[in-house]
Amino acid sequence: MINFTVGPVQSSDAVRAVGAEQVPYFRTPEFSELMLENERLMLRFAKAPEGSRAVFITGSGTASMEAAVMNLLTPSDKVLAINGGSFGHRFVELLELHGIPHTEIRLAPGKALRKEQLEQYAGQGYTALVVNVHETSTGVLYDIRMIADFCRREGLFLIVDAISSFLADDFDMAALGAGAMITGSQKALACPPGVSIITLSPEGVSRAMKAQRKCMYLDLRDALVNGERGQTPFTPAVGILRQINTRLREIEAAGGASSENESVAAIAADFRGKLAGLPFEIVSESLSNAVTPLHPLTASAYDIFTTLKDEYGIWVCPNGGELRDSVFRVGHIGALSTADNDALIAALRDMLRRGLI
Repeated sequence: MINFTVGPVQSSDAVRAVGAEQVPYFRTPEFSELMLENERLMLRFAKAPEGSRAVFITGSGTASMEAAVMNLLTPSDKVLAINGGSFGHRFVELLELHGIPHTEIRLAPGKALRKEQLEQYAGQGYTALVVNVHETSTGVLYDIRMIADFCRREGLFLIVDAISSFLADDFDMAALGAGAMITGSQKALACPPGVSIITLSPEGVSRAMKAQRKCMYLDLRDALVNGERGQTPFTPAVGILRQINTRLREIEAAGGASSENESVAAIAADFRGKLAGLPFEIVSESLSNAVTPLHPLTASAYDIFTTLKDEYGIWVCPNGGELRDSVFRVGHIGALSTADNDALIAALRDMLRRGLI
């Protein structure tokens, strides 16, 4: 099996080896030191400003999205929410669920956010903005520098879901002035799913520490206090956190976040360059290195996904809902190589020969 989905993705041999070990007890100095190292490396790779913190939530990315909404925003905020697909819609649902006043900026699938779409909200009393910088469902990478400039001028607290783009695309938390950045273990970190991470700027830490407690499990203040000693409030996904440590050390040894960005970009460019002659069009106006969204011109996207899985042992990423038959996605994160790209391209060319696309 070759996995070209956008999560869970393929892991390195070293990460998989840790997963095969017995899970140790975690209320120990050794585990605390591992967790403190995890936090230090996450802050370094996110280019977080001095005084930032990172918390590790045992739960998928949506758990950290909800934790961010609950702990960093209040009913006194007025929030702009970018909704260009299923994950932007998830932020909108969370804002509605938790009673946070908001305005939704809706974008058509595959469309980039334009400056004039933001500027119409200038000077209207907004206090925060939430965005999935890479709308994974459609493959659009938003211009985060443009968004950050708007937030800086308007004094908005910026929450960025970078779940599928962190370590695939450049992210400089300090330069952007972002208040919070969210990512997950199963994306470019290339570990099993089950842990999400919120990196908080000093302003984000301050908001979390002042927040009214609304939930025991996702209380960021509790997580921050326990994190000072390298621990978590409740039993975490110990094995995955150990795998994250191995992966973060791998990235550091290979040159850090910038080097990882370049590696993912090279895999993406190689794949896109090999698409010539195949009946697909790339549907995103602004691409992330993490994924290539493809619209088949002659066949159902979901049928292509099924045939690749069942007959070739290759997994790509399908869509649901209205995009089910029109778009599938090819991921470039995780332990992939150009030889893996060759295998996928060969399978697609064979399907073309057989009249399946």
